[in-house]
Amino acid sequence: MPKEINPKESSRATAYELWMKARDPMVTFFKTLDVTNFLTVSRKKKLKFNMLLCYCIAKAAVNIEEFYTLPVDEKLMQYDTIAVSTIVNNKRGGINFCDIPYTEDLETFNQHYLENTAWVAEHCDNKDLSSESLVIGTSAIIETELDGIVGMNTGIFNNPFISWGRYRKKDLQYELPISFQFHHTQMDGSHAGRFLENLQKEINVLLMRG
Repeated sequence: MPKEINPKESSRATAYELWMKARDPMVTFFKTLDVTNFLTVSRKKKLKFNMLLCYCIAKAAVNIEEFYTLPVDEKLMQYDTIAVSTIVNNKRGGINFCDIPYTEDLETFNQHYLENTAWVAEHCDNKDLSSESLVIGTSAIIETELDGIVGMNTGIFNNPFISWGRYRKKDLQYELPISFQFHHTQMDGSHAGRFLENLQKEINVLLMRG
């Protein structure tokens, strides 16, 4: 369960003073990922591309301390666990969000992903873990290729958020441009850059896990 911490006693004290009440507190980074390994693993193991990316997003974040704190209203909250949210098309033609708890074991994560998204699609309701875990939001717009997305910049939804479109082929590789949005109170550019480097590394070594 999250707990409120004193910003002045945290590593984010200066950031809190600078950015908590900023008009535009969100920062967006753009990066193109090499997802060639994803397609190999997805086809070989019959695993969903979106699931694999959600798994690697969470795994890239878990060892970065700043991902466990989040500005909520004017409070700074600290979490113990991380989850990843994905958008699900429900049976009524609408959409809902579905939070997947992170676990290091890929088979367990995949099971949670399949069970939770199937439940959301059938019940047309959200699976919300925000009261328990720091949730990293995601959105996949696979109907088209995109160079980047800038999300809401209001500070209402402060969770880190990653968006992407359809992957594309370049020579013998497959690329996926993504957008990573984060609240500047939560992390600095160096933390976001380290996360994106971690994400590419996790994608590259996924084959080694079988």
